[in-house]
Amino acid sequence: MEREREAGAVHAHHRGLDQTPEGRIRAALILTLLTMVASIAGGLFAHSLALLSDAGHMLADAGALALALVAQRVASRPRTHRRTYGSRRAETLAAFTNAIFLGVASVWVIAEAAERWRQPPDVKGGWMLGVAAGGLVVNLGAARLLASGGVHNANTRAALAHVLSDAAGSVAAIVAAVLVLGWAWRRADPFISVGLAVLIFWSAWRLVARTVDVLMEGTPAGLAPEDLERTIRETPGVAAVHDLHAWTISEGFEAVTVHVVLDGTRHGTEVAREVSDRIHERHGIEHVTVQPEAASAPVSFQPLAGLKSKRP
Repeated sequence: MEREREAGAVHAHHRGLDQTPEGRIRAALILTLLTMVASIAGGLFAHSLALLSDAGHMLADAGALALALVAQRVASRPRTHRRTYGSRRAETLAAFTNAIFLGVASVWVIAEAAERWRQPPDVKGGWMLGVAAGGLVVNLGAARLLASGGVHNANTRAALAHVLSDAAGSVAAIVAAVLVLGWAWRRADPFISVGLAVLIFWSAWRLVARTVDVLMEGTPAGLAPEDLERTIRETPGVAAVHDLHAWTISEGFEAVTVHVVLDGTRHGTEVAREVSDRIHERHGIEHVTVQPEAASAPVSFQPLAGLKSKRP
């Protein structure tokens, strides 16, 4: 077995770091940043707000790719006495900050587009087309790189989605360039820019909502409290449920704590183990803490009956 592991390690070394999920995401991040810098330079030179908006979109996705790298590394970082869950929420805080910045940037793009609509500048369509086409080629190359080793890893799937959205932004900039070159419609640049800005703002808004929900320890997305409580109540040996809490510590790491009142037919340890197994099997949550209590123990918290499961 040891020899097989050594052979596998050598094989991975020859294939290169980019074949690992972390290596492929890092390569995609570098390509995205280089394309973003080119779009900024091209946008300033060609007086194209569409290219600058596309660069803003790439900045959003570069931030997401960087967070994916953080998630890969932080997940393996040991916890400390000060941070018993480790530093998992560092990526959530970074994502929140990134989303706020992008929201402000998208508003600036819309305001600038309004000004350019009133007084359209002399956009250099040829340069605009060349930069946007180059960005599209690089984005598609990054997408192929991410997909080359399969997309079984959740971070890799998310990174691939961001890179493909960058490619869509480059296509939008190409359309604007074609309209400028073929029909001399100078307002095509601010028109496309507004569309890209709206896309950026919508992505930023969703990211803010998701990160705030995590920071406020909201119920994990897709998990209805009443369904979770029903899973626990259906466990043989459980007479009642109280102090049920479910929250997200970080992306992909949810936790549940619950007190169960025993009906006296089974041992508390056995019931707690089955409750934990049922929650994992039915709801995919691994970090579960169950506190079994005798029927005579006082209950200080009302059950979850009547709570709304609808998420904001």
